[in-house]
Amino acid sequence: MGKRLRREASDDEKMANRKRTSRGQSASAAAATTTAGDEQMAKRKRNLAPQPPQRTRRPMRRSKTICSCSSPASAFLTAHSTFCWYEKDLWTEIAKFLDARSLVMLAATSHWFHRLIMEDSIWKHVCVRDLQVPAPCDVNSKWIDLYASAFDGSHSFMFRQQEKHIAVLLTERLSAPMRIPREDETETMLQASGCCVLNNVKPGIWIADLQLVRCPVCDLNTCDGTMQTLDARHIELFLNKGYRNGSWDYEVVGSHDIKKHSDGASGAIFDLKHLKDPLTSAVFNLRSWVGKQMDWQPRAVVSLHAVAVNTNLQKNEGLHVKYHAMRNGASGEVVSIRISQQLL
Repeated sequence: MGKRLRREASDDEKMANRKRTSRGQSASAAAATTTAGDEQMAKRKRNLAPQPPQRTRRPMRRSKTICSCSSPASAFLTAHSTFCWYEKDLWTEIAKFLDARSLVMLAATSHWFHRLIMEDSIWKHVCVRDLQVPAPCDVNSKWIDLYASAFDGSHSFMFRQQEKHIAVLLTERLSAPMRIPREDETETMLQASGCCVLNNVKPGIWIADLQLVRCPVCDLNTCDGTMQTLDARHIELFLNKGYRNGSWDYEVVGSHDIKKHSDGASGAIFDLKHLKDPLTSAVFNLRSWVGKQMDWQPRAVVSLHAVAVNTNLQKNEGLHVKYHAMRNGASGEVVSIRISQQLL
């Protein structure tokens, strides 16, 4: 009896355990079902919610490939030979074909170009090219400074020969002189033929300039204030200390008066060694460059070794002519020449 009661009790416990287990499994299944349902509900809500418009990426166009051709390999080229944009020799040659403004603009692009363009050889080539004169042997200043001082609207001509110093002929008559005067005959030749000679003139490039100015100081009572001046200066004059501090000044070489009517105010400077050169002789061909009779505009002509100016004049009583020279010291070389003419 007791065994039966114990067996029934154990059966009752097993039944109770099965019920509890089945209830736990039901609760877990219910919880899992609830979770899965929530996820489905949330997913359905997301699908029903309005979606922001998506940007569609357009396919990028493929850029055209650069077409190039390759030269056949040369025997003198190494395996590592490539073209370099910063090739000094190449840009030096290119720079020689540019004008001064383009050179300055190119030098402002980078430090490399600035160092290249500032080389003296480039500015020597450009200066001589634009002045249209042969290159002198030696100069005492940088060529870029000479270029800046030379190109101010003036003209240029050349005094160049093998000798250390040269002689020039100054005249107000545009005709070939019958005889070349000596330096000690200045006053005599001025009165007789209106010309004189200057020795010890500094060789090199010279700049000539014609000016019509109102003279501020005049020693002529009848002067109407107008003066024609032919200035010729060595290209390095403005860069010299003596000129800048005023210690160099013009001195009067000679003067004389033409006390009769003059058809024109003329002045010329010639290199004596090249007086018979074809280019110099062309200066005496007045019809080729002097203005016509009623043309009152000043005219000038420049050759490699000479410069001349002429201005036709209306009725007048004559001219007062002065010849000046500036030397680089008391007995130094002549570095500037001036011929001035005023109406009497």
